[in-house]
Amino acid sequence: MNEYGLHGMGFGWLIVLLVIILILYVINNNKEEQSARDILDKRYANGEIDEEEYKKKRDTLK
Repeated sequence: MNEYGLHGMGFGWLIVLLVIILILYVINNNKEEQSARDILDKRYANGEIDEEEYKKKRDTLK
């Protein structure tokens, strides 16, 4: 037996795992969420909807 007991690294692996989970959590939460208005603006800019439909939907969102 060594100073770490039977587990070799002890709980060092747990700390590494927690750091990896924390990094993944931060990365996923930093993704920008689009609002309904942003999506509507993009659809209009891409020509998916005409001006009349854009204004109608924009007014509905207000």
